Amino acid sequence: MRHLAQINVSRLKYDVDDRRVQDFVRGIRRVNHLADRSPGFQWRYADDNGVAMQTTVPGQPNMIANLSVWDSIEALETFVWGTVHRQFFDRRAEWFDLLDTAHAAMWWVDTGTEPSLQEALDWLDHLRAHGDTDTAFGWAYLPEATRWRATSGTSATA
Repeated sequence: MRHLAQINVSRLKYDVDDRRVQDFVRGIRRVNHLADRSPGFQWRYADDNGVAMQTTVPGQPNMIANLSVWDSIEALETFVWGTVHRQFFDRRAEWFDLLDTAHAAMWWVDTGTEPSLQEALDWLDHLRAHGDTDTAFGWAYLPEATRWRATSGTSATA
């Protein structure tokens, strides 16, 4: 059986202790706890504090990464678009810079796999270099991503 891994990266507009990003910082634990309890959730990358806020993308200041594994596209899609996570996603422009390249990628992994941050960044680089393929892809590549299409259209990614 295969599971769906995903990474998304975002560059905070301000330092993590800046008051302008505190709604995000305070809410990240709530969103992560919800993910942990969501149907289909398998695993997420976390630092010693239980979140990934202390882990930045190497060589890229204020760039944080979210990395998780789900048992299906539908499970991830339900979490992203059908929970309080959507409220945070809708406010992303307040907290994060708009990136000029893809900031999210998905790929299939064997059951029980916990991808490393470097492996996930490599898949994101693959998507950036080659576009959607069978090995690394975004929401638009997935015909079964109906909730994404209904709520976000073709320009959004998680």
